[in-house]
Amino acid sequence: MKRKIENRCLFLLALLLLCPPSFASYAQNARGRTSNRTRSQTAAPPNSTSPRDVNVRGTERAVDASVPDDPSVTSIVAPYRVKVAELNRVIGTLEGELLKRGIGGGSLGNFVVDAIRDQATKALGRPVLLAVSNTGGMRKNQIAAGELRASDVFELLPFENKIVALDLTGEQLLRFLKIVVAQRDAQSGARIIYRTGQDKTNELVSIKFVGANSETEIDPAATYTIVTIDYLVNRGGSYAVLQESKNVRPLGLTIREVVLNYIQAEAAAGRTIKGRLDGRFQFDRSTSAGGEDTKDQPQ
Repeated sequence: MKRKIENRCLFLLALLLLCPPSFASYAQNARGRTSNRTRSQTAAPPNSTSPRDVNVRGTERAVDASVPDDPSVTSIVAPYRVKVAELNRVIGTLEGELLKRGIGGGSLGNFVVDAIRDQATKALGRPVLLAVSNTGGMRKNQIAAGELRASDVFELLPFENKIVALDLTGEQLLRFLKIVVAQRDAQSGARIIYRTGQDKTNELVSIKFVGANSETEIDPAATYTIVTIDYLVNRGGSYAVLQESKNVRPLGLTIREVVLNYIQAEAAAGRTIKGRLDGRFQFDRSTSAGGEDTKDQPQ
């Protein structure tokens, strides 16, 4: 019985995906016909003193093993069954939950931009100093510890944002990072000190790139290559500084693909994904005009 119900649900899903306008129109017309028929049946005829008998009689039949599969329905849902099975596939293991909260999107935001930076480094064949993504595009607030499935990543990152590398001068990069802090976006590769301004928004105090054994200041006159998503480059508005960048080049990967690849690479190496905060955002209480936006302390 479960299998037959599943077949019918998949058939309806396929119908909606393949022809949503016509299906919606059909459903609307059907509702209209039913509504008109009901009104005509319940309305008393002219000069009539007694209501019309509108009792409707029907039969019921249980959907169980006695109902054979419809071959046409089975052929339609078959491709979608494969895709659903692929989404349920376990691709890695999460040690400690991932939470999206506060500046940088917490441990969930750290996880996404760390994955972007790792996979962009492999695609470019050289270390990437900084990876940035907006936390608004991350559509889950929590992923529980345990098995990681492809569906977790699709739910977290439903958009087809492409990963791009671009060149900014140090002066442009500093302006961009002021926006990153104000918007509470996620970043990997730097240690940022911030404070809360008089208008209650977050303000950049200082930033240093974090290397293996050292931290370096940004030189306003130097040129730096960073990676981010095409959505931020094309968006304009607060992120308009990115449109001043040079040598913008797609890496041939979407944000979802790099996260999927990162999880599977870690699993293949025998490593788990760990939810962590590492102090990449640090709050400067001494110069802040308000309370701390969030605590991002090593754990």
